[in-house]
Amino acid sequence: MRQKKAISIETFVLLLFIIIAFGYLSSKMGIGPMFNTIMKTAHDLLLSTVFFIMAIAVLAGAFSALLSEFGVVALINMIISPIMKPLYKLPGAASLGAITTYLSDNPAIISLSKDKGFIKYFKNYQVPVLCNLGTSFGMGLILSTFMISQGEGTEFVKPVIIGNIAAIIGSIVSVRIMMHYTKIYYNVTKEDIEKEKGNKANELKFNEFREIREGSPLERGLDAILEGGKNGVEMGLEIIPGVLVICTMIMILTFGPSEVNNGIAVYKGLAYEGVELLPKIGSLLSPIIKPLFGFKNAAAIAFPITSLGSVGAALGLVTKFINEGLVSGNEIAVFTAMGMCWSGYLSTHIGMMDSLGVRRLANKAIFSHTIGGLLAGISAHLLFVVTNFI
Repeated sequence: MRQKKAISIETFVLLLFIIIAFGYLSSKMGIGPMFNTIMKTAHDLLLSTVFFIMAIAVLAGAFSALLSEFGVVALINMIISPIMKPLYKLPGAASLGAITTYLSDNPAIISLSKDKGFIKYFKNYQVPVLCNLGTSFGMGLILSTFMISQGEGTEFVKPVIIGNIAAIIGSIVSVRIMMHYTKIYYNVTKEDIEKEKGNKANELKFNEFREIREGSPLERGLDAILEGGKNGVEMGLEIIPGVLVICTMIMILTFGPSEVNNGIAVYKGLAYEGVELLPKIGSLLSPIIKPLFGFKNAAAIAFPITSLGSVGAALGLVTKFINEGLVSGNEIAVFTAMGMCWSGYLSTHIGMMDSLGVRRLANKAIFSHTIGGLLAGISAHLLFVVTNFI
């Protein structure tokens, strides 16, 4: 924590912003209905969305811990490792970072980076890139499971698979762009790269052993399930502020009044009423958004915008969008790709880069990841169109 003058210019800027924001909303909705809508929307999101996501997080956490305990994660890591060098220009050990964050969340890559046994495989200019790699797969399992659960039967299975593939494409772009800046930062030349020799012996040794719990296979399995489920509960609790604060704000800016009589909006203070500001902005941007992402309704832009700060909060929008008929398979593919690739990077990148000791590169990491996430969404749309055409 830093110290700052008790009252500064930002104090008055914030007050002005609050006055303008609440003044605008109350002028449209009325003061009473506005506060009722805020409270009821947050309450419904807590009961209907947060606890549902938490349930998925518990099950996904238990499942991922079980896979890790009995070597399935190690097997996947061994399979993926050989493709990390040609795709990402990173050592095979980096695949463990991608898998770990896919099964949990962005900051998991930081824990790995503090492990000397893991970080020894990376050159100095490759270490900062782990921030972009890990963020590209954050909450991937939970996000994918949630999206599939929103469809009827296997309706959204293909879009989610496409979204995962597109997220990988976005991650490659993000990592490659970021590595360009890290090489400049560490004064790495082409000659230095050519002199590097692969440490295959260490890579094989890294994949040779894994840590397991004490006890019999049954005891280890039960312990893994319970511990993984507990981690899921913690993750579910951590997303509550983001879902309730960010998602409530986005909902109010996305949806409209409950009734319109003779062209006049009627607000009753119900949950999910709003002023339809984002769709209006989306309509202005539709000549760009539609060909890039294929959104059939401008309101869908709210998901990637929310994902910038919290993908957990963004998930709170999906059920409402589906119920309103605003999204279909294409949107689910794009949401999965951009949600997983971005996964709240604006709220985590600075802290993660600080933990890696390269805070000065945070702006480069954010820029690289912005491009990667946009290309992930575009790739998801194109892949969805192509697969449907075939």
